[in-house]
Amino acid sequence: MNNQYLTFTDEVRHALDNNLPIVALETTIISHGMPYPQNIQMAKEVEQIIRDNGAVPATIGFLDGKIKIGLNESELEEFATNKSVAKVSRRDLPHILATGKIGAATVAATMIGAELAGIEVFATGGIGGVHREGEVTWDVSADLTELASTNVAVVCAGCKSILDIGRTLEYLETHGVPVAGYQTSEFPSFFSRESGNPVDFRVDTPEEAASMLNTKWNLGLKGGAVIANPVPQEAAMDFNEIEQVILRALDEAKENNITGKNVTPFLLDKVKQLTGGKSLETNIALVKHNAKVAAQIAVALKK
Repeated sequence: MNNQYLTFTDEVRHALDNNLPIVALETTIISHGMPYPQNIQMAKEVEQIIRDNGAVPATIGFLDGKIKIGLNESELEEFATNKSVAKVSRRDLPHILATGKIGAATVAATMIGAELAGIEVFATGGIGGVHREGEVTWDVSADLTELASTNVAVVCAGCKSILDIGRTLEYLETHGVPVAGYQTSEFPSFFSRESGNPVDFRVDTPEEAASMLNTKWNLGLKGGAVIANPVPQEAAMDFNEIEQVILRALDEAKENNITGKNVTPFLLDKVKQLTGGKSLETNIALVKHNAKVAAQIAVALKK
């Protein structure tokens, strides 16, 4: 808590001092996941949803050599509009902090910041995972190894459907990361409610999720958990339709030699174009839903 690299907004500091429920939020979704102005609108609305459900939002990013646990309005705007914001995962953290550059936290980096601050629940859109053709490229997100080692629960709409969902779940199983379906027995695929892959087990209430997490950490079982929360039915996209769009986007990424950390932003933007903006609407809807469920779980954990 006295970590020299951490700074807090007054709201988050008060919540920590009074043992109030807090939900961590990432900044990569703002800087690299959505266009302006939808990104800043989404960020503000998601923070308010968390407050409305009894918890305190803590959006995490890197500025001036510090891990910011909570951002003020001008800082949020900076992440939403500054084109030079770096995408920061575990490997990038020392460089970003040492140089004082601005960096947006991925799922992995947000988990690191959250654990350092003592925050146990994190809401995001979708986690990273094993990329399609990952057996050839070895392109596996650091989010997965972070989930295996960092004690933060991640509420998400599955992994991004541009990934190899089956292999991602196999990787999580190997590393002992529980994948719980929230009111579902099937792992969601981000834009869609289904994927054809089962979850490890199902939880139907915030209290059930909190009890599982509490038991895990009381046992000393290191690492996080995935709380897979499907996109609301009214905002969901057809699995087969979105799959065809993703295959087209993947072909374009290959033709343009897009690799590494540039793959996901390229594919999400291409999918948005090919769906006429529908995928962005779905993305915003699922993030809001995850924020609500994460807040309810954070409240239950404190009880």
